[in-house]
Amino acid sequence: MGRQGNSPRKTASNSRPRTASRGGSSEVRGPSDAVYRRRRLFVGAALLIAIAVVFSGFAVAGAFSGNAEKVSSTGAAAGATGTTGAAPDTSPSAGSSSTPTASSTPTPAPTPTCDQNLVTVAASTDKAAYGPEENPLLTLKVTNGGQMPCDVNIGTSQMEFLVTSGSDRIFSSRDCQAKSEDLVKTIQPGASETANFPWPRNRTVEGCQPVQAKPGAGGAYYVFTAKLGSKTSPKAVFKLN
Repeated sequence: MGRQGNSPRKTASNSRPRTASRGGSSEVRGPSDAVYRRRRLFVGAALLIAIAVVFSGFAVAGAFSGNAEKVSSTGAAAGATGTTGAAPDTSPSAGSSSTPTASSTPTPAPTPTCDQNLVTVAASTDKAAYGPEENPLLTLKVTNGGQMPCDVNIGTSQMEFLVTSGSDRIFSSRDCQAKSEDLVKTIQPGASETANFPWPRNRTVEGCQPVQAKPGAGGAYYVFTAKLGSKTSPKAVFKLN
């Protein structure tokens, strides 16, 4: 049997740490400077990360907002373009003549023409009274009273020398006319053309049938009327003795 007095004994003082004491008081040490530096670094890094996250959020929001605006403006532009393409183009094209334009060439004034209403016919005799052996000379006169030259047909197809006495038709140059011709002449403004017909103091009827009776004399008055186409002269009165 061994000795019980030689076996080691574990006392309570061996299992607990000892705290050194100076001057009879205990001292508890706080965190070191390195620990404070690590804490400050950690807090600063966290703050930087938070700021970065906030700014990145604003940037992303701004980017989305800008893209949305771009999409909206692009869509509006596309819609406007579509509307413009669908609307009819009412502006005049380069070759269009819907709107009158001033011409550099002046429009010529219309050329004045003859006024046939100013062409007149007159009747006259060479004497106012004739003796028993004298034949009256009947004159047809056509005058251009306008300002422009006029072409007038003064042929026998247009003229007539007519002698009447009251309602009695005494003589017409058309009754026994052998042939009728056209004769167009240009009559200048203020100028005249005349045609003379010696009347042999006879009677005529249409168709040129012979008439035995003679016009009365002894101071009888007669009326001469000249005709040219549709124009008729005033009356010219003369006397047969």
